[in-house]
Amino acid sequence: MTEKPNFVLVPYREPTPPRPPGLLTRLRTLLARLGNRPLAQRDTEAPPSGRPRLVFGFDATASREPAWATARQVTDALVRTLPNELDVALAVHGGSHLHTFTEFTADPNRLRDRAAGIACRAGMTRLLPILRRSLASPGVRVVIYIGDVFEESPTRGRTLADEMGRRGMRLIVLHDTADWMARRDAELFLDLARRTGGCVLPFDANAPDRLREILGAAAAYAVGGTTLLRQRHDAGALLLLQRLPDE
Repeated sequence: MTEKPNFVLVPYREPTPPRPPGLLTRLRTLLARLGNRPLAQRDTEAPPSGRPRLVFGFDATASREPAWATARQVTDALVRTLPNELDVALAVHGGSHLHTFTEFTADPNRLRDRAAGIACRAGMTRLLPILRRSLASPGVRVVIYIGDVFEESPTRGRTLADEMGRRGMRLIVLHDTADWMARRDAELFLDLARRTGGCVLPFDANAPDRLREILGAAAAYAVGGTTLLRQRHDAGALLLLQRLPDE
């Protein structure tokens, strides 16, 4: 009986290297990758030439429509105050999640167009995701948040606020207390803002001109700190200087 070999020798042949993709193929691949790149990844890129950034956050839950309508009218004040010196992103939560965090822009028309397309949705507040996304975006100096109630973890909020303070990122809360239930969270908003070196200011949905002045002052503060803020003599700048802690 002849034994069968338990292996077979196969001659080795050098594998044929694959043909490199052509220029057109490589270009298509690159464009596809950029098109599918999440917005969160784009946010983590450093701003060009060290330009300061500001995040304008808003509570757009169902009951907030009158306040959001007022804010939409004056959103452009953030970038019109100091043209081409500040980049602004719009961050809005509704429906119990952060559904909008735009790219940073210095174009007032683009900012207003994005704001105009956002509608209020019922749900719980989501300030903390706005703070986390802001911390993940290099160059952010100020986060402005307009809201009334806080429905998240105070402990997590304090942790994020402390980290913002370490990085020199200020939280300015425009607190809408038109609803009596919002007043119970006044101390918590104040605690979070103070931990960052920021402050809490009153918000009035019936005073768009006042809101415009405050946003303009906040933009100046994001660009030049209290030094630039002191050079302004409008009511918004004076109010912000009064509420900000001494540096």
